[in-house]
Amino acid sequence: MQRVLIVISHADDAAADEARLACEHLANRGIACVFDKEDLEHFAALGVGSPDGASSYAGEDLDLVLVLGGDGSILRAAELVDKNPAPILGINLGHVGFMTEAERSEISKVLDAVAAGDFSTSERTTLEVKVWQEGTEVFSSWAINEVAVEKSARERMLEVVLEIDARPVSSFGCDGVLVSTPTGSTAYAFSAGGPVVWPNVEAFVVVPLSAHALFARPMVIDPQSTVAIEVLRRSPGSGVLWCDGRRTFDLGAGARIEVAKRPNPVKMVVLDYAPFADRLVRKFSLPVSGWRGPEAEA
Repeated sequence: MQRVLIVISHADDAAADEARLACEHLANRGIACVFDKEDLEHFAALGVGSPDGASSYAGEDLDLVLVLGGDGSILRAAELVDKNPAPILGINLGHVGFMTEAERSEISKVLDAVAAGDFSTSERTTLEVKVWQEGTEVFSSWAINEVAVEKSARERMLEVVLEIDARPVSSFGCDGVLVSTPTGSTAYAFSAGGPVVWPNVEAFVVVPLSAHALFARPMVIDPQSTVAIEVLRRSPGSGVLWCDGRRTFDLGAGARIEVAKRPNPVKMVVLDYAPFADRLVRKFSLPVSGWRGPEAEA
């Protein structure tokens, strides 16, 4: 372990203080810390200096990306190292923080594990998306959680036709359609009524948003499938494409959006080896009182 990129949340001023302590902790173990320019500017805006020994990230090789924040900060971190992949470790300073691996109270213990290399990684499937207009590719991007096609005006419905593996499935008016990875199944797709997909399940989820159709249920599909969403020329409203809620592109009538598995997964650090069901219960504060467990049947 030689160089760690630290990414901080700008929504929690305490993240800057935690970053300073984390940088000092790692420096004492001979590990250099680098920060994105945006984060260094945030330190200045708060009226505090950059952590001692910290430098600006310039695309050099990294051993780890340490995120002090929530899921949004993890998504920003993944953007920063897209061309220079390194495993991402999130420490939750927000609310749910479903993608994070540890809580604020565990920072010192986590940093010791990082310095000792005492962790493993898992790969998270990502999506690639391309937009075609009149036979020409006009936009391309990627996503960890989901690709969402949404109407751009509240008062006007978006008319689309949904295609899976080059075959039409249904056309309908809607607020939008999203395609989610297993990681994203607990994010936007979850709030839209989609199923929770265990992270070791290889599948994508397609969720119509407020569709005016007899058949508009969420669908779980093969991750090798290609999903296409076409904005019909008769659509009364235009659309907008969102990738993880961060990267966007305006969609005109006749636009074709193609979503498929991206060959480059994102690596996430694993410290918590508890079953995924335990994470669901903990993150969403699910009620489990009255559970007796398998030993009760013995």
